[in-house]
Amino acid sequence: MTNSAIRTRFAPSPTGYMHIGNLRTALYAWLFARANDGTFILRIEDTDRNRYVADAVDFIRRTLDAAGIVPDEGPDGIGGDYGPYVQSERMDIYKKYAEQLVDSGHAYRCFCDHTEEAAQPDGEKSFGGYPRTCRDLSAEESAARMARGEAYVIRQKMPLAGETTFCDVLHGNVTIPNTELEDQVLLKRDGMPTYNFANVIDDHLMKVSHIIRGAEFITSTPKHVLLYEAFGWETPVFIHLAPVMGRDDETGRTSKLSKRHGATSFDDLVQMGYPAEAIVNYVALLGWSPKTTNQEIFSMDELIEAFSLEGLSKSPAVFDYDKLGWMSGEYFKAMTDEAFAAAARPFAGDLPAHLEMQWTALARLLRTRVARLGEVRPAIAFLIDAPPFDVSLYENKRNKVTPAAAQELLPALIGILEALTPAQWENDLLYAVLEECIEREGWRKGTVMWVLRIAAAGQAVTPGGATELLAILGREAGLARLHAALAHLSAAN
Repeated sequence: MTNSAIRTRFAPSPTGYMHIGNLRTALYAWLFARANDGTFILRIEDTDRNRYVADAVDFIRRTLDAAGIVPDEGPDGIGGDYGPYVQSERMDIYKKYAEQLVDSGHAYRCFCDHTEEAAQPDGEKSFGGYPRTCRDLSAEESAARMARGEAYVIRQKMPLAGETTFCDVLHGNVTIPNTELEDQVLLKRDGMPTYNFANVIDDHLMKVSHIIRGAEFITSTPKHVLLYEAFGWETPVFIHLAPVMGRDDETGRTSKLSKRHGATSFDDLVQMGYPAEAIVNYVALLGWSPKTTNQEIFSMDELIEAFSLEGLSKSPAVFDYDKLGWMSGEYFKAMTDEAFAAAARPFAGDLPAHLEMQWTALARLLRTRVARLGEVRPAIAFLIDAPPFDVSLYENKRNKVTPAAAQELLPALIGILEALTPAQWENDLLYAVLEECIEREGWRKGTVMWVLRIAAAGQAVTPGGATELLAILGREAGLARLHAALAHLSAAN
């Protein structure tokens, strides 16, 4: 491609949610354009009307916005010099170029009905089920059948011998024997173009310099190259990305990422509480690595600065939810307490009044302990409803705790804490009062804090220590938990 201007595109079909693989394609195309002062185009390829989903275009736009991928050209108010940017609005353009190929002898009108199209002569290659019946119709017969009103499609006239080669940035030279290429339909009976035709026309007219897409399109690319040659157009640079894989937890085997592996769309992951920035950061590293650093946490500006095609891998990448969770946790740790509290609050659900008042303090405990915001509600459920009593939680050899020892110690601890007023019921003062009593009575600190934490929480693992949890519960609820624990211990012993 001699044109020095870098122009990339993301051309989704509005047939459903945006898969992680689609998001990665858009991200790489956008990063490459930004890294080279180029232009990133959003084009909607809506020619498959049978699978069209009405709100999918809005969904795609919202996903790109949430991911920070901002098109320079595109539909619905984005604008640009090469529109329309929706294929269903470009029908006259495709008809013009399809007829041009017929006139030049690189395509032909096919009047076969579906029955004939599906026939497969014995001993002959079917070319996708079509035996090229109309390939050699004369111009006169073709015109006469058109005049009679016969419906037709326009098919590409593929070479019957030789091979077609193209160069891919990741895969090198790729060669396909022309005998494997069917005379593909370019324009359907209703005038709607096929994907393989429309995207070539649009990429050329929109001056796309680099086509970044999934490896599943490699086998279609020779058809595209032959169209470029038929028109006398220069081919763009092709980059076919290796697939994103998922791993089966039971077998350890990998296969193309799908819903059986878990959430597979950007929106699903956001709904689960992973920060959008963390998802984008992680997706960027699925098949790409920077050449000059081992850095893993990137801002979008840092991704732009580091991105290059040389960092792309031709090996499949495996989506690792644990790694995404680690990266998400790093983003939470970098947030302020206030920002995390605001982000996490919708995931906490309805809270009792005393917990609502302590939300900022509670969120502060959670900020470094969750991998996604969807874990917030389960992590605080024990504060909302006390778990069933479990006497075994009071067995702790390291802190020399037993149920009997806890039953003996709790009344004194309850008495100390009941002497505090509601105004004094806050973490630092609770800790100071207990520390003073521990020193005065000669108690083991680990024993006291373990007994209080288990009595207040009713579970082994908690996002905070004893005094932090009691402060969040508040004086009334906190003391009620301690009294209930003592009653259960008395009944159990």
